Amino acid sequence: MTVRRLLALPLFAGLLAGCGIRATEVPTDFGPAPSRVHCSLVEPDISTQVSRGVPAQVFLLCRSSLVAVDRTVRVPEGAPDSQRRVLVAQGLLDELKANPTGPEQEAGYTSEVRGNLSVTGPRADDPDDTLRLSTPPEALPPVSLAQIVCTFSDSEAAEGDGSVILGGPEEDDLRRYECTEDVRARPTTEEPPSAPL
Repeated sequence: MTVRRLLALPLFAGLLAGCGIRATEVPTDFGPAPSRVHCSLVEPDISTQVSRGVPAQVFLLCRSSLVAVDRTVRVPEGAPDSQRRVLVAQGLLDELKANPTGPEQEAGYTSEVRGNLSVTGPRADDPDDTLRLSTPPEALPPVSLAQIVCTFSDSEAAEGDGSVILGGPEEDDLRRYECTEDVRARPTTEEPPSAPL
C-alpha cells in the first residue's frame, strides 16, 4: 500500500503542474505598449539655433499641460526695440501656428493656435509694451490664449516680468495677462489671470 502511494505521488504532482492558463492561438491586438518617452525631447544644438536666429521658446500642449520647447526667431539686426518686440512676437506666433516638428509630434506635442492670427504693436495711446492681436484675446479658445500668453510673457516680446499686455484690433480695453504655474499645468481649465489697465 505504501509503495503504491509512493508511485502515485509523481503522477499526482504532474497533474497539478499541468493546471494553469493554457496558450491560445487566437490573435489579440491591444495596440502598442504605452511610450515611456512621452513629452520627452532630445536637447537641440544651441549653436545651430543661434546661427539661424534669436533663441526663444514657445509653449506647446502635451499631456494636457504646457511645455516649453526651443525655437528661433529671425529679427533684422539694428531693429529698434519697439519694432523688435513686434517682430519677435509675430515670429513666436508663427511658430505656435506651425505644426510641431516630427520628433515633437512623436513625443505627443500639439498646438491649439490656429488661423491667420497676427500681431501688431501699440497704438498712440497704448503702453509701449502693448501687443494687439488680430483676434480679440477674449475671443480665442482658452488653450490658445494660454499658449500665447505664456509664450509672449517668457520672451523678448514682453517686459520680462511674467506678464504681457494684450488687446484686440479694435478700440477695446487692454488687459495685462499672466502666465502662472496653474495655467501651465492645467491650460484647459485654468485661464490666464488678467486685469484691465
